[in-house]
Amino acid sequence: MKILIVTDAYYPQVNGVVRTLHETGEILKSQGHQIEYITPQQFMTVPMPKYNEIRLSLNVWPRVGNLIKSINPNAIHIATEGPLGFMARRYCIKNKLKFTTSFHTRFDKYMKLYMPIIPAKWSEKFLCNFHNKAERILVTTESMRKELINLGIDNSKMVTWTRGGNHGAFKNPQKRDLPYKRPIWIYVGRVAVEKNIKAFLDLDLEGTKVVIGKGPDLENLKKKFPNDVFLGERTNGELASHFASSDVFVFPSKTDTFGIVVLESLNCGTPVAAYPVPGPKDILGGTKIDTLDNDLKASALKALKVSRQDCLEFAKKYSWEETAKIFFDNVSPN
Repeated sequence: MKILIVTDAYYPQVNGVVRTLHETGEILKSQGHQIEYITPQQFMTVPMPKYNEIRLSLNVWPRVGNLIKSINPNAIHIATEGPLGFMARRYCIKNKLKFTTSFHTRFDKYMKLYMPIIPAKWSEKFLCNFHNKAERILVTTESMRKELINLGIDNSKMVTWTRGGNHGAFKNPQKRDLPYKRPIWIYVGRVAVEKNIKAFLDLDLEGTKVVIGKGPDLENLKKKFPNDVFLGERTNGELASHFASSDVFVFPSKTDTFGIVVLESLNCGTPVAAYPVPGPKDILGGTKIDTLDNDLKASALKALKVSRQDCLEFAKKYSWEETAKIFFDNVSPN
C-alpha cells in the first residue's frame, strides 16, 4: 500500500509523536509498503508563540490538497490537529476521501496552560469535531480512551494504538559511572511547563537530580534550582548511557498520553517513578514494577527498590513491530 501520513510534528523536533510516526513508517517500509509524509519541512514555518521549538506551517492551502492529489495514496492518516492536519482533513472531507486520525496530545490541556484566556470548552469542541469525522481514531491507552469518551469523541471509532520501546541504542545501553552523588534521579524529555518538572525538582531526595532535554522552561528552572544538574539535549547513545547509569527515572507529567520515554528507561533497566495517570498507569499499573503514587516522593523511593532485571524483562513486551501492525490494520483504503 501507499500510505500518506500528514503531521505537524516531525524532525528536527524530538518527541514521542515524531518517534512514533518515524518508527511506524520505517517498519512498514521494510515490509514493502510505500510511506509518504507531509510535514512542516515542506513549508515555510514560524515558531509557535511561547513554544519556539514547535514550528507552525504557513501557506498550507491549497498546497496540502495539491500534495495529497499528486501523491495519490491508497490510505491517508492525519496525525496532528495543526495547520497541516486541519487542511488535510478539510481536503479529505471535501473530496469524500476516507482518513484516519491519531490522538497524541491533550491539546485542550496545553491550551489551558499556555493560553488560559481561551475557554476549555472551545478546545474540547475543536478536538471532538476534528477527530469524529475520521474512519478510525488511534489512541494511546485504554485510560486515555475513557477520558476522550467523556470529552465527546466517538468511542465506536477509537482503537488503542500502543507504543514501542526497543528503539535503537536503548536495546543495549552502555552503563558508565556518572560523577554525581547517588542516588541519581533523572528526568528526560521536553523541558516545558506541561511536563510538571518543578514537581520533581521540588522533591526532598538524597543524591542528585539530573534533567536532560531542552524547551521553553529550561532557563527558568535553571535559575530556580541552581543545585541540580541540567545537561541539555543528548543523542540516543548518550541518552541510553545516562538512563542506564541513573538509579531512578522520575516522570512527573500529568498531561502525556503515553510516555515513550518510560519504555526507554525500562529498556535501560532503570525503574520509573510517576503519578497514577494515563500513560504510566497503563504501562506500569498492577505490574511487578508498579511504583505509582499520588505522592511523587513516595513513588521515587519505591522505584529505588525495584529490580533492574525486572525492568528489562518487562520492557520486552513492547515493540515497534506491534505498533506498526496496529497502525496498518486500521488504516482505511480509499
